[in-house]
Amino acid sequence: MTQDSSHDRPTDLHRVVVLVDENSNPFELGCATEIFGLRRPELGRELYDFALCSPEPRTVLRDGFFTLTGVADLTAVEQADTLIVPNRPDIEVPRRPAVLAAVRRAHARGTRLLGLCSGAFTLAEAGVLSGRRATAHWQWADRFRARFPDVHLEPDVLFVDDGDILTAAGSAAALDLGLHVVRRDHGAEVANAVSRRLVFAAHRDGGQRQFVERPLPAVPEESLAALLAWARERLDQPLTVADLAAREAVSAATLHRRFRAQLGTTPLAWLVGERVALACRLIERGEERLEVVARESGLGTAANLRSRLRRETGLSPSAYRRRFGRVELPAAAGT
Repeated sequence: MTQDSSHDRPTDLHRVVVLVDENSNPFELGCATEIFGLRRPELGRELYDFALCSPEPRTVLRDGFFTLTGVADLTAVEQADTLIVPNRPDIEVPRRPAVLAAVRRAHARGTRLLGLCSGAFTLAEAGVLSGRRATAHWQWADRFRARFPDVHLEPDVLFVDDGDILTAAGSAAALDLGLHVVRRDHGAEVANAVSRRLVFAAHRDGGQRQFVERPLPAVPEESLAALLAWARERLDQPLTVADLAAREAVSAATLHRRFRAQLGTTPLAWLVGERVALACRLIERGEERLEVVARESGLGTAANLRSRLRRETGLSPSAYRRRFGRVELPAAAGT
């Protein structure tokens, strides 16, 4: 496996390095490569410099299905702005001391750390999660707590953003966290363009649950896709959960159950998330009047806009505008 995705890129790009170790899962490696490693001609610019590294010149991935060669050694970690740590299914096997030392040095330098799935075990074993919030796959929650009682584990969420350390629950949640990072780095408009190329949901809030607790119904329920599309076209209107339920001709309780089953969230949380995402896009496209952004996104008032935007992004509207304002995408990606 070679690394063609980062050749000839500008040297001032944010550098993402994936540290791969023996028996790592290829799925999460693929997610990281897809989001951070591919060229983005549809955006007209590159987003990241990307590299893979490993402590060995030849690394056998999970169950021997793939072998990784031709990548950098651990010295690549020293140049990382974001480091994605190894994830492995054999969570009881200690990580290599050299890998843990590289993670500690990166953290001490201020490198942003991402743990995908069992990568949270790597971060905790390196000692950088002590007293911090994190998540991991729900099936390993009890064992994680037993080994690392000083970490504040949140086992029911898709991902946790704790500032300079972010963790994803595993599998598809790696895509959710990756798109969240792109959104944090480059804004909602760019994240939406990346998600379109992935053919994946542009934004699922990290607080959504990892799994459905009730059994699947014998007869599949009708998809919510048509309702979601209808609602997205009317975000500037005073839509309520009752309006969504009436559109589907079901009770509010039934709608709530369908949202939980199909989206892992509630109708109200989804509606607020869509409004905030629309507000972000309006700010990025140059709208400076907060009352207009609030009205067109359905958030009502500038005060509510400020509150919701800060809660979602950690930024005030003015700070968000300075960071992400006036993103111009080629027509094909921005339509």
